[in-house]
Amino acid sequence: MTYTLWGSAHSLYSGKMRSYLIKKGLPYQERNPSDPEFGMRVLPVVGHMVIPVVETPAGDILQDSGDIIDHLEARHATPVLDPETPVQKAISALFDGVGSEYLMPLAMHYRWTYRADQEAFLQAEFGRAAIAGQSRADRRMMAGNVMNLFASFLPNLGVFPETVPALEAAYMDWLDALDEHFQHHPYLLGGRPCRGDFGMMASLYAHLGRDPVPAGLMKSKAPNLYRWTERMNLHIIPDGEYPGYGTDYLADDAIPETLDAVLNLVFRDWTPGLAADVAAYNAWAATHQSGDIVSQDGERRVHPTLGPVSYPFHGVEMKRGSAPHAVWMFATAQAQAKMMPEAEAQRFEALLARTGGKDMFALTIEKPMVRANNVLVLA
Repeated sequence: MTYTLWGSAHSLYSGKMRSYLIKKGLPYQERNPSDPEFGMRVLPVVGHMVIPVVETPAGDILQDSGDIIDHLEARHATPVLDPETPVQKAISALFDGVGSEYLMPLAMHYRWTYRADQEAFLQAEFGRAAIAGQSRADRRMMAGNVMNLFASFLPNLGVFPETVPALEAAYMDWLDALDEHFQHHPYLLGGRPCRGDFGMMASLYAHLGRDPVPAGLMKSKAPNLYRWTERMNLHIIPDGEYPGYGTDYLADDAIPETLDAVLNLVFRDWTPGLAADVAAYNAWAATHQSGDIVSQDGERRVHPTLGPVSYPFHGVEMKRGSAPHAVWMFATAQAQAKMMPEAEAQRFEALLARTGGKDMFALTIEKPMVRANNVLVLA
């Protein structure tokens, strides 16, 4: 029973998916999209160019890391890789969105703003995924074309010369808080990884933990965080660096004290942008109906937008394309919070109060979204 992971080492969401497969103990073979089979057999099923894609032993072709994890969790009960207790489950879902969506522009910034300092590495990575075999020169030429395309995404992500200092200053706070947390805990919620750990691997591994410039920064400023990225790609769950820690989430649905500082940053830095994304989505949804593809032009998009948004961020005005995927992922955490029994809801409210999260969880998403045929649509 072997799965196929269609992905690449430099792909943001492949890092999330690969880590999950490793920790779940599922045998898999990783194949690059440069393999001719991907274009001939897999791409027509998915409907647009995107990785990761997972092919099951039964031949099912699955896209989107979240959908894939849901599919596999329903079929493989052990090892447990997400808590069942309500507060921890909501925080896990929140960090899934943080790593998959909020940190993604930072990951793209450190890859492409510093392109000249890591050009050869990026050429090798993108060339390997773009073209099988061939000469090194051919690979580099092919890589250059793809790299130019990805670098052109920065303005839509809010990365401009005037916003870079604010983005980097905020990221230094994240490195410090996460480094302190992983000094004391092997994973976000204790002794085993959760959905939030895999979400955080999206941005913190392939881009921020592996590209030469940001990886050097992480190693020098946050070595415990860097060690976590290594741990997340090991098949074992316990880690001997934390003797006697155990292999379960914290007891009694508790949240590690060191995670409070990280949550403060989540709410400080993501709330303004997420509120702008929710407002843009609600305005768009008001004039659309069930089944409509969530994108400004109605076309299938890997990362759709619903028009521009702007909001204050650390003393500058952030301008970028709206991110409905961020709204969709946050809605999962918000739904978990709304389902909590009274006692747990009170503890969760106390957590939000001390970490500055009440405004975020008070956001109103007017209409739900679902994924259908590998894109977001109105439910």
